[in-house]
Amino acid sequence: MTLSTDLMELKEDRIRAQYAQAEAMLEGFDHTPRIARKTEPDRVEERSPGLGTRRRFRSTTPGLVTRSTARPEGVQLANRILESDEDVLTTPVQASVLRALRRSLSVAQVASDQFAEQSGLADLKRKNLARTLDPSEKTRFQDLLKASALIVLHVFANMSDFLLAELVSETHETETQSGDIEEILIDNDQLALHGVLWELDQEIAAGVSNDAELVAVIRSACEQIMEKVALRAESAAHLDAFNAAHYRVEADNFDITGFTPAARAKSTTLTMAFKKPEEVVGNHIAKYQAMKLAKMLMAYDFQRKLNPFAELGGFIFTFMGDGKPGTGKTTLIQMMAGLISEYCNNAGYAFRYQNLSTDNIDSYQGKSGQNAKAFIRNIIDPNVIGFGTIDDIDQLAGKRGDRQSSAGQLEITAVLMESFAGANTVVRGNCTFGMFSNYPENVDDALRQRAGARFLVDGPQSREDYIDILHLLMGKNHSIPVGDHDLFEAQAIKKAVAASYDKHARPQEDGLIRVFEKVRADIGDLDTIAKLGTYLKAIQEADERFTGRAIKNITDAVKVRAMDFELPDAWMEDPDLFLFKDYDTKKAMIADLARPITVDMVIQEINRYADSEFRYADKSDEVAIENAVREMRRMEEAKRRYMEAGRS
Repeated sequence: MTLSTDLMELKEDRIRAQYAQAEAMLEGFDHTPRIARKTEPDRVEERSPGLGTRRRFRSTTPGLVTRSTARPEGVQLANRILESDEDVLTTPVQASVLRALRRSLSVAQVASDQFAEQSGLADLKRKNLARTLDPSEKTRFQDLLKASALIVLHVFANMSDFLLAELVSETHETETQSGDIEEILIDNDQLALHGVLWELDQEIAAGVSNDAELVAVIRSACEQIMEKVALRAESAAHLDAFNAAHYRVEADNFDITGFTPAARAKSTTLTMAFKKPEEVVGNHIAKYQAMKLAKMLMAYDFQRKLNPFAELGGFIFTFMGDGKPGTGKTTLIQMMAGLISEYCNNAGYAFRYQNLSTDNIDSYQGKSGQNAKAFIRNIIDPNVIGFGTIDDIDQLAGKRGDRQSSAGQLEITAVLMESFAGANTVVRGNCTFGMFSNYPENVDDALRQRAGARFLVDGPQSREDYIDILHLLMGKNHSIPVGDHDLFEAQAIKKAVAASYDKHARPQEDGLIRVFEKVRADIGDLDTIAKLGTYLKAIQEADERFTGRAIKNITDAVKVRAMDFELPDAWMEDPDLFLFKDYDTKKAMIADLARPITVDMVIQEINRYADSEFRYADKSDEVAIENAVREMRRMEEAKRRYMEAGRS
């Protein structure tokens, strides 16, 4: 898991210098397809208003196609676009499409040139042209050419989709989509671009008849290109520098962040009923951390594409909320989403919320994984503030080794594990993911440990909590007196949180209490790093699942405690006070509020995390025992009935 801090601007003069070459490519070039062999498909007319039009394609299976569709005079994409409408005059949309493609081709070539200079590919190209390339450098040269081709393809498709998104409002809605984009060639930059431009020419020739279809087909093709290129890039060499860098085209407000699509920053329309913090009774630590996290997200800097909290430590990228049914997990989600939505509205930021639900499990192989990847991409978009939730994750993500887990559930587990703590995971601090479950013991151990923070959602606990929640839910249509009770006094957040943290000075679970007492008896108070490490090792000996990842999660939680402050409400209400400051100023303002780490903090966070693991293990064991007992009883009953049937 890495942080991205590099920011490089692609200079406008270098981009414009590529215009002539881009225009020449749009005007015409020769290309004989290597992979694709498409024929012009039939089109399906729109059957009724409101239903989109989708093109049908004849099979592209090798051996079933009888002829090539490459035109003798070559690929003339500019003319093809201008001929896509019956109007003899060029439409504004056609002109905008051509300008967008020219701009995208130019930016893609500049990004490729930048990569060539940084990686040494430019030197190898010069040697190759001079015929002085050493044979020992040939493999590296070919690998770098492939990496460069992947970059130029993704940047071209990414920016084309980004620029054409502006034209959607100028054209009527259509569901027209491109066919399968197959001509993805990565031998070198020029061949790569020729292949996808040939594909665009074929798609438009297949029957685009108006501006709306033209934009929709090109955007659909670009989305496919990005997806296929990103998939190949996962196994390609020499792309680490490109993945870690952040390029910006200032004139277009366009950012290149590795192989992540730079979609226009659009908010989702939320229909959920938001809850205010005072409407959440109990769950003091969970509520407090959710409130802090909502404000942490707002510190994200859209220019730097990084959050100061992610750099300073203390940012929660993933968390798990667990508790019994009816203890307030949904209310907590509604509260946190409501806070972020309100803050984003004040600042004018795009906010995107999405829940990954059981509806995303599909019977088709690979489709569940695709749904999960789309969910992740939607939330991590660096141009928005994102909040993704996975409710009832024990039902959605399969537990490896569990025979009852479907293939679709296991696909989702694999995607979430890679996305939350994989080699290519980049934490920018613009989004967070919350996993919620009534039965966290049924969640795969490795996936559960990817939750950097634990929110115990245990609902109302004290007498005062139950009085408060009764009064809150009763509403105002009554005259029943409150009685001897100060309403919501117990919900005073700082006082309640302090008491909740103090509880964890000692463990809560029986198994962990025994470990804690034994270590204390052997070595005394846990007041040094060595003694704390001894305690951690003792926990690992009691529960082998308590690995290095658990230690990382604990230390991350301790860093969160070091940032144990809420950003002032005034900073959220008036964006000029904080949100609109430059990155370095925001970072300094946050650093001034930080507090030092203490031994008490470390012990409390060790106990909080370890308590949750022991609680999950105990529940998991109990469930396994209950299932085994139930199975034994069934077998006994089956034997009894079998014997009775034999005697009769």
